[in-house]
Amino acid sequence: MTNHDTLTDPPPAGELTRGIVPGGTFLADFLYPEPAERRVGAIIGWWEKRRLPYNLIVGGTGLVTMAFGAALTAVVATLQPVDLVRGAIWWAVWANVCYSLGPVVEVALQKLFGERLLPAGPLLFRAGVTIAVGVTLLPIIPLTIGFILNFLGLLGPPG
Repeated sequence: MTNHDTLTDPPPAGELTRGIVPGGTFLADFLYPEPAERRVGAIIGWWEKRRLPYNLIVGGTGLVTMAFGAALTAVVATLQPVDLVRGAIWWAVWANVCYSLGPVVEVALQKLFGERLLPAGPLLFRAGVTIAVGVTLLPIIPLTIGFILNFLGLLGPPG
């Protein structure tokens, strides 16, 4: 086993080039894209090209969470629908604020390390999507706990 840092070391001879996945499924190509050119405008363009798919992924995940919350609320009135909508709008704004940090961090890394650091965009993008999906699904845990406690009679009515 070699000591190879995929973020800072170029790929060893004979290994796959960055951004190319055998079999080339849509998901693999989407999650392991070619990085942007090492110019500020190209880096920002690379990220903006992926903003709509990011929003569709996080938004779709949010719909799953909202549907789950709405289903539990239909059984036990613990949340008002307006609370779900308010939370979704709040999270959509913050998810995009966090997404906007991706190109800022990548440009900063490029300026600080130059060619000594491999392009970080694809890695930052995958990490950001993973974290955003996880945070979007996170409310399912307390909703489920609240539902179970309410069902068992351990949670009294609010107020």
